Amino acid sequence: MSEQDDGPGLHTLPFTVDHGGHELTVTPTLVESDRGLVLIDVGPEGAVDSLRTHLRSLGYELTDIWLVVLTHHDADHAGGLADLLEHTDAAVATHPAEAPYITGERDPLKGDGERYPPVGVDLELTDGSRIPTLAGPMEVLETPGHSPGHVSLYFPDTGLLLAGDALVADGDTALAGPKPEFTPDMDRALESVADLATLEIDGVVCYHGGYVEEGTARIAAIAERSSGE
Repeated sequence: MSEQDDGPGLHTLPFTVDHGGHELTVTPTLVESDRGLVLIDVGPEGAVDSLRTHLRSLGYELTDIWLVVLTHHDADHAGGLADLLEHTDAAVATHPAEAPYITGERDPLKGDGERYPPVGVDLELTDGSRIPTLAGPMEVLETPGHSPGHVSLYFPDTGLLLAGDALVADGDTALAGPKPEFTPDMDRALESVADLATLEIDGVVCYHGGYVEEGTARIAAIAERSSGE
C-alpha cells in the first residue's frame, strides 16, 4: 500500500479493505490546501486505519483533515465517514442531491437496505464551485447517472480529473465508462462522460483503479462508442 504523488499538493491513497465479504481496492485522494487537508471520498467502514497509515507516511495526522468531499453517497465511498469524524472535526461537503442519503433522510440507493452510520452535511457543492488548493483550484463538476448527484473534481491548471465512479480503471481497458450494474441511470451517466470529454484532461484518477495517463481523447472515445451501442 503506497500513495502516489500526482503533482504538488495532491496524493492518491489506494488501499484494500473487506467490503461486503470480499476484498475491495479503493482510491481516495488527498489534496493539500492553506487551510489543511481536503480528502475526496473516505472508503467503506473500516477504512480509517488505512487512511491514517497513508497520512502518517506523508507527515500528517487525521486531525489535519479540514474538509471531506464526497463524490456520492455509495457505501464504498462514504461508509467510513462516521468513524473518521470521531478523529477529526472536518466539515463534510457533497452535492445537494446526495446529502439526504448521507444524513439518513433517505436510504442509500444500493446496498440491499443496509446503511452505514449517517452523518451531517455542512456544505453543499454545485456545478462550477471551486475550492482553492495547493494543486490549483479544484472545480466541482456535476456528473450524475451513477448516482443522482454524483460529482467529479477537475484541476484546470494541470488537466487532472478526479472521476469518482463516473469512469473506472479496474477492468480490461486502461479507462472505461461507469459500470452498468452499479449505475441506475446509465444514459445520464454516459451524458456525463460526454460532458467530461469537452474538457482538457491529461490524466484521470478513478476511485476504482487509481491514476491512469489517459485524457480527453480516450474519454471522448468512451462516449462515442457507448452512444453507438
